[in-house]
Formats: sequence, structure tokens, C-alpha cells
Amino acid sequence: MHRYRTHTCGALREEHVGEVVRLSGWCHRIRDHGGVLFIDLRDHYGMMQCVADPDSPAFKAVEQVRSEWCVRIDGKVRRRPEGTTNADLPTGMVEIFITDLEVLGPSAELPLQVFGDQQYPEDTRLKYRFLDLRREKLHQNIMTRGAVVDAMRRRMKGQGFFEFQTPILTASSPEGARDFLVPSRIHPGKFYALPQAPQQYKQLIMMAGFDRYFQIAPCFRDEDPRADRLPGEFYQLDLEMSFVTQEDVFSAVEPVITGIFEEFGGGKPVTKNWPRIPYAESMAKYGTDKPDLRNPLVMQDVSDIMRGSGFKVFARILEAPKNRVWAIPAPGGGSRAFCDRMNSWAQGEGQPGLGYIFWKEGAGSGPVANNIGPEKTEAVRAQLGLSDGDAVFFVAGDPEKFVKFAGMARTKVGEDLNLIDKERFELAWIVDFPMFEWNEDEKKVDFSHNPFSMPQGGLEALNTQDPVTIKAFQYDIACNGFEIASGGIRNHRPEAMVKAFEIAGYGEKDVVERFGGMYRAFQYGAPPHGGMAAGVDRIVMLLCGTANLREISLFPMNQQALDVLMGAPSDVTPKQLRELHIRLNLPE
Repeated sequence: MHRYRTHTCGALREEHVGEVVRLSGWCHRIRDHGGVLFIDLRDHYGMMQCVADPDSPAFKAVEQVRSEWCVRIDGKVRRRPEGTTNADLPTGMVEIFITDLEVLGPSAELPLQVFGDQQYPEDTRLKYRFLDLRREKLHQNIMTRGAVVDAMRRRMKGQGFFEFQTPILTASSPEGARDFLVPSRIHPGKFYALPQAPQQYKQLIMMAGFDRYFQIAPCFRDEDPRADRLPGEFYQLDLEMSFVTQEDVFSAVEPVITGIFEEFGGGKPVTKNWPRIPYAESMAKYGTDKPDLRNPLVMQDVSDIMRGSGFKVFARILEAPKNRVWAIPAPGGGSRAFCDRMNSWAQGEGQPGLGYIFWKEGAGSGPVANNIGPEKTEAVRAQLGLSDGDAVFFVAGDPEKFVKFAGMARTKVGEDLNLIDKERFELAWIVDFPMFEWNEDEKKVDFSHNPFSMPQGGLEALNTQDPVTIKAFQYDIACNGFEIASGGIRNHRPEAMVKAFEIAGYGEKDVVERFGGMYRAFQYGAPPHGGMAAGVDRIVMLLCGTANLREISLFPMNQQALDVLMGAPSDVTPKQLRELHIRLNLPE
């Protein structure tokens, strides 16, 4: 017999009745039923009920064990008595009568319980993550993550992509976040950077003629943590293709992502034909570039109705040419109590309030309706397709300043009125992102997204158009209110690359210094190419039905970007600093 086990805890069935077996695992739960002791023994594969009565030679040993002790159990498989079977457990028709028990590893008093679903402070869970990971839901999430990654690889290879690994120690690059820097011992005063993404390398792979690349790539960004973004590191399904248009990338990626959601989404409906939503339209209708399309609410511009109305607040705002009034419909929200709650919520978000109209008995009510009069109130109702029992809320001013709040208000209305179908996955392409944006603080033009994207119109657009009007061949994938992927067709012409960076305030010398490898490669027959990267962590988060990435990651940091399990970041010795030619200049 094997030293530790003949079977796993999830393997035994009725056909094993009568066999003498050996299992090893953890004591998940221990129960005393009138002097008969039960151990629910757990391992990676499942759960097995083990029984000892006073006649068992192992009874004294069983009395000693406690929760989460690691033990070996020998015994005979028998059918559970009638009325005690558990149809929800694959092993629920049988049990083991214990004849011998060996303690392989006793457990100290537990800082958190593995059995059950109690809530614990995050730092407790992360400090004792090895215990936290024994809990059923988290254990399942991690296994789901592994299966999703396997499926991604299988689907990518099925489409003719080949997996490559790109360097981890690389040069600093402006990807939109701070780099993690690694000092060089051999080259004093110089630093490597951990890659924010394999962007330049994957483009160079296209320059080298490999045609279709993918990688489950680790990425490192020194960003502030939040629930849907892990501090430090994350993983993405990174891909790049040569001789492709935007449509070719969509045709390659869409079946992979759709297939993943269908395979692991628990039977929830998944969008079949993804809509293509221009960035400007997404912002105007949903107040975000990652819309939750499960929410049926669509905002509309009612500026023409409000212009010159009796409501002086809106009329005065609309005197400025760029200002607008947007309306957020609220079907079923037509009560003063709901409207007042929304108004209070808006004030809690730092807004002066939220104008509204609600309809009952064929007439509009509320301060806005009283000021604009019945005719314009009816025009608003007709434009938004509302009726008795419905309401509408208004936001006004410069859309660039209020759009984020408008999107939040749309989400709030949808959630509070239970309009969002939570049992589905709604996917969409967001396209036509602006290439540049105006940085009001620095009074200059900046890249608005990925600096390596091809502008629509190419070099001619860069030379002749107002930069902030230029759209890029850039695209995102949105799912249920999250951005889960981003990409673009790349700017592979060196003169266009230099011009794009000049518009954003970089000279050709800067381009050569910072992106010399790619700039040189573009001089030697660069193929048109494009690709994208999908966030593995966020996709798994959605599939597991959680809103926190820490629930699908093995050993994440906490909200302060601390690894409380391993004690990182940590101090280093003076000797290590001397070898790296570094002197600390700590804040007082």
C-alpha cells in the first residue's frame, strides 16, 4: 500500500464498497454524534466522510484530532446508512470506517476558519493566504483561472498563433503608468524596468517575420491599487498579427473571448454578434468607454428643448457653445421619493443636485417641469419614450467635465430600479478612440491612449488635421461595465511615428532614444500589423462572479501594495545597496 494514499478524497464511489483504502488530507469538519465521531476529510480533489465508533481501533486517535490537522486514514469503504446519503457530494453514497489514523501535521489554533464562509479582514486573509486558499470558493476560483488560461492557449493555437516569451528586464517606456525600476549592479547608475506590457517586443516579433504571436504575459505597473486592478503585477493574453486590418483582429479575437465566456460562464447567455460602438457614442449614451450593456438605459441630449426655456439654470448654462444638457431616463422611477433619493445621492457625490421630472396621471411633476412648462416637459417625455410612472434626471454643463458623473448616475438608476440583468455577459467593441487629447494642466497635446497606434488617415491626418479631432485605429473590449481588453493597429511607418510623437511634444531625438529598437526596425521593411491584450485577471473575475481581483489571484498584495505574507517590500542591507551603487534619500 502507498505510504500516504491509495485514492484521493474525491474518488471513492459505490463500486469501491468493501475495499480497504488509505486517504490523506485535512480534517475539514469533525462531528460527534452521540459518541460516534465523523471526520469530513478534504484534499484538492474532494471530500470523504470517515467514521469511527468506540469499537474502532483508531477511536482514541480520532478523538485527538482538530480542524485542519493533516492526517492519514486507513479504513474500509462501506455504504452510508439509509437516510444519511448526500446527493450533493460525489462521494455522498459511501463512507470509510476508520481502522487507523496517523497525524501527518497537527495545526495550531486557526486565525481563520476554513470550514464555512465567514468574513475576515483582508490583511488576515492575505497574511494567512495558505489557509484562505484552502477555502472552497477561493480554491475553485484559482482552479477556474488555470482552466481559463489553458483554454486561452488552446484556442489561440487553434487559430495559428504561436506562443513566445518576451524579456522581463527591459528598458523604461511610457505606457501610461509608472515603471518598476531594477538597478543594474554591472552598469552603475543605470536601471532596467519591468515591462508594463510586451508592447515593443511583440511589434519587433512582427518585424522579425513570425506573423502570429501570443503570450500569457506578466505585466508590471506601479499603480495605486483598487478592487479591479491588482497592485504591482497582472497577466494578460497578449497577441499580435501581421498583414491585418482592424477587422482581421476582431475576427481572430472575438471567437476566442466569446468561447471562453461560453465555456466557463455557467450557462449564462453571451453576446453572439458584438456591437461596434464608437468611443464618442459610448460616452454620449452611457457616460463611459466601458459600458455595461446589461443596463438598458440610454442617455440623450435634450439641449435643444432646454435652450431658451423658463428654467434659468439650464438656459444660462447653454449660453456657452460647448455646454449641453443630457437626460437620463428612469423607467419605473416616477415617484418623488425615488427622485429625492437620487438627488441626495448626487449631493453625496459632490454635485449640487440632480434635476428631475417624474410623470403621473399624464402630467410631469417636479421643479424642472414647473419651470420649463407643459409643452417642453411633453417634448422631453416624447423624445425619451417615457410614460406615467417614469422619471428623467438631468446633468448640465461641459460634457467633458460631467460625463463621468452622468455615467455613474445611469448606473445608479439602473441598479436601484433593478433594470440590470445580472445573469448574462454583454460584450462589445469600443472603436474610434481619439488619438490625442488636450492636457489642460500642462497646456499641451497628449496621447489619449496607446502612442503606438495608427492614426486614421495616416501621416496626412497628422500633418493636416487638428490633433484632437484625429481618431486612431484603437479599440477596447467592454464586458458588463469593465474594460477587459485593449489594442490597436500599429503605426509602422517611421515618419508617421515621429510626427505623432512630435505632436505630443517629443522630438525625433526622444523617439530614437526611448524607442530606438523599434524605430530602427521600422526602417527595414516593417509589415502592417496590429493586435491587443486581454486582461486574464478581469476575465476570470467576471467568470467567477466576484468584483475583487484578490478573489481570483493566488498571492495578491493588499490595498497598500504590501505583501503581508512574505513581508514585501522590505529593507535591504547596506552591503546590497553598496553593490548597486545606491544611497537612500528617504523622506523625513
